[in-house]
Amino acid sequence: MVERTGGERGPGEPGEEALDRPLPEKVRRRVVALTGDALGGLTVAELPVPLRQYARFTPQRRVRFAGNAMAAALESDPAFRQRIADRLCEALPELAASVRGGTFPAAADPVDVAAVAYVLRPEGWPKLVTAATEEAQRTQAERAGEEAERELARLREELAQARAAERAHTEGLRAELDAVRKETDSLHRRLRSALSDVKRGEAAVRKVRAELEEARTAAVAERAAAESEARRLRSRLAEAEAALEAGRRVVREGRSVEDMRLRLLLDTVLDAAQGLRRELALPPATHRPAETVDAVEPGRMTPKDIARRALSEEDPALLDQLLALPQAHLVVDGYNVTKTGYPSLPLEKQRLRLLGGLAGLAAQTGAEVTCVFDGAELSAPVLLAPPRGVRVLFSKPGQTADELIRRLVRAEPPGRPVVVVSADREVADGVAAAGARPVASVLLLRRLGRT
Repeated sequence: MVERTGGERGPGEPGEEALDRPLPEKVRRRVVALTGDALGGLTVAELPVPLRQYARFTPQRRVRFAGNAMAAALESDPAFRQRIADRLCEALPELAASVRGGTFPAAADPVDVAAVAYVLRPEGWPKLVTAATEEAQRTQAERAGEEAERELARLREELAQARAAERAHTEGLRAELDAVRKETDSLHRRLRSALSDVKRGEAAVRKVRAELEEARTAAVAERAAAESEARRLRSRLAEAEAALEAGRRVVREGRSVEDMRLRLLLDTVLDAAQGLRRELALPPATHRPAETVDAVEPGRMTPKDIARRALSEEDPALLDQLLALPQAHLVVDGYNVTKTGYPSLPLEKQRLRLLGGLAGLAAQTGAEVTCVFDGAELSAPVLLAPPRGVRVLFSKPGQTADELIRRLVRAEPPGRPVVVVSADREVADGVAAAGARPVASVLLLRRLGRT
């Protein structure tokens, strides 16, 4: 605690002076800021009840949320004001000493002087606050005057430049006017020559118009004949298209029936063969005739080698060929595919559209399908019922979908065909190094669009 000088009054003592006008806003903000800084050095018991809830706040948050409460406590609680004054004396000893002595430091900010005087309240402090406030207003007025003088000088300079530019522009217009006058005289001469040419041209035009009218009449007749022929041809084309559609329908129906009969026959033969094997108790074949031939066996071929030999990298049938491999696993980078194919849709509709297509693809190929989405794209948990045949995964917080895809690939046993769909080059290189087969997102979109 700092001892009070003989001219100061203790907190709550009668005869305390008061300002004859409201505290200026700048001074009030500075008083609140100083109080917020000093508040952290007090215990909770030393704080007024309304301010105890803000004891653990930072100084900036105290000023923001408890500014009015601190100002009211300073005005109404002399004991609290004295504690803040003691903290200010420790934080600003030189300024506090000058204010207690009733002097106005020349180098100090008038707002700081007024704020410290308001908190310390030495004898005659209202006059000191008023003087500091007037000094701050005078300084602000001087700064405003200097700014006005600089602005006036700038405007004068701009005016001089504008006048010089106007004179140059006027001289340029006069030169252009002289040039236009000379050009006008030349144009008048050309006009007189052109008028005579026009008269000769009008006679030629009248002759051409007569010939054009004759050609127009002939063209109208030819156009009527062409339209009649076009209508006849369109009628024949419509009849041909109807016949073609009927033929296609018959072919589709016939092919469907034949496919059904062939599948039934194949199932019957397979069931009969299995029954015969059980009845004869035939052991499984452990050797093949080709194994008796002496030759050098090639290295194990990967799905990528098979696809490169069979189809183009841009052919959607390549995906069908890869998924036809035994125990194939299709891993899809979900948002990479949806933002490539239909980026304008909301994320929820993107997911539903992609999963619907993948469900159909899984049903057609029988392959294991896993679709991975980036969990960082979600603002809330997703309530989603995965379609049949499709596994849906979201990456954990702090993990990207790319990392989850690489973990899925590394989890598969060596030799299993794993196909990863993504347009991300980093993902493609990473999964290829792990033994998977990367394909572009466009390839999957073309394949889904074909179903």
